[in-house]
Amino acid sequence: MMLRTGCLILFLFSAAALHAQDGATQQGGVKVIKDSRVDILIRKQIYINNLAIRNQPGFRVQVLTTNKRNEALDAKAKVMQLYPDYRSYVDFEAPYFKVRIGDFRTRDEATDLRNKLSNLFSGGVFVVPTIINVSPEKEQE
Repeated sequence: MMLRTGCLILFLFSAAALHAQDGATQQGGVKVIKDSRVDILIRKQIYINNLAIRNQPGFRVQVLTTNKRNEALDAKAKVMQLYPDYRSYVDFEAPYFKVRIGDFRTRDEATDLRNKLSNLFSGGVFVVPTIINVSPEKEQE
């Protein structure tokens, strides 16, 4: 009896599903019903993606290598005051702190800044290849 009832229910659901599919093809399309907030989320994600910082290979100018954190932070502050247009970074590669400035695509761009900074730092100023942060407005240039 249980098997007969189960088969009857399965048959009724199959017939209803086939009828529903047949009705959709007669209308000529599929009607999608979605929450309007989905469009808002899509626009917001596109905006976030456009603002995102992208990583690319490039160059930075290294002004200091030290094993003293305070010395590295002081050098970074000095560079930030003198050249506020460039981003500055303190990278830690054990046991050294490395102060680097700028996000340059080419070695020539970084060399121009290195020449300006070489008088300020006695330990040597170098152009180093690294992964740089490129914002969307710089990519379009």
